[in-house]
Amino acid sequence: MSPNPMVGAVIVKNGRIIGEGYHQRYGEHHAEVNAIRHASRPIEGSTFYVTLEPCTHYGKTPPCVDRIVALKPARVVVGSVDPNPVVSGRGIEIMRDHGIETTTGVLQDECLRLNERYFKYTTTGIPFVTVKYAQTFDGRIASATGHSRWISSDASLTFAHRLRSYHDAVMVGIGTVLADDPDLTVRHVRGRDPLRVVIDPHLKIPSDARLLCNQERSRTLVICGTHCDRGTRSLLTDGGIESVVIPEGDDGSISVTACLTMLGERGISSLLVEGGSRIITSFMKDRLVDRLIAITAPKILGRGVEAVGNLDILKVDDSIGLDIERIRRKGPDIIIEARLRP
Repeated sequence: MSPNPMVGAVIVKNGRIIGEGYHQRYGEHHAEVNAIRHASRPIEGSTFYVTLEPCTHYGKTPPCVDRIVALKPARVVVGSVDPNPVVSGRGIEIMRDHGIETTTGVLQDECLRLNERYFKYTTTGIPFVTVKYAQTFDGRIASATGHSRWISSDASLTFAHRLRSYHDAVMVGIGTVLADDPDLTVRHVRGRDPLRVVIDPHLKIPSDARLLCNQERSRTLVICGTHCDRGTRSLLTDGGIESVVIPEGDDGSISVTACLTMLGERGISSLLVEGGSRIITSFMKDRLVDRLIAITAPKILGRGVEAVGNLDILKVDDSIGLDIERIRRKGPDIIIEARLRP
């Protein structure tokens, strides 16, 4: 689907659904066209319901609004206006100019949430960011020695792989690569593999790391600093691994904000951050997290690695507020999904 939004359409005539469709895959027919193609009766005089404003421009497919106008429905109900500057109200205006009664904002909040990744990427140019980690009951993502396999259950692991498949890219830091040697592909469920991204300022990634394998299945992008080893970077290039240089800050680290900007320029509209603690802390500190998912296992480690490190917060009143949206069980684990308050 990405980078396109998720859109559904339903056509109703004389109180009965005569056609329905959704946008199944990038580059293929949009929801409106699929609903039209499956319509069992003439569309003239019907009511057309669509979650997002019909497009008005030529992209991979012709403008949907032209198709709708030609078929003369009596009414079109639009859930949310498309923020894309090439659309942004033009579709609604065109339909009204052709005498079609057009209503907007119906179930708008639900439609906005359905396409929150698309809306954020379209309006800001950077990906929608989800941070996910597995922790013990006492908030540790690894033991004092760095050992973390496996904190969560098999059921939670399946959930994590499904979550990966929903994102354009998945990111970890070099510390996670050195400690866990993750593969970061989708294996426990059916689904697409995301772009694998590792922040590695000094290019410490081992030549036999799993992230560097299976490039024909899932590409890897290594983000390094200006002072990285040129020989290692050349070896990565020779092995078909792309690397991008982002200058380090005064503290020697690479700005995650700069990473998001670079990924957005590459068409990445959603990013799943899987760790480790340093990367998660950077995203939290810069208030770049849109959604937080914590998988909590019924285990206690005592001393160990905390999920979020120092945020320079000295008062409880200054803490980052969360809105808990969903709590569920996966095997013995509790999964909490939250949004960061503005």
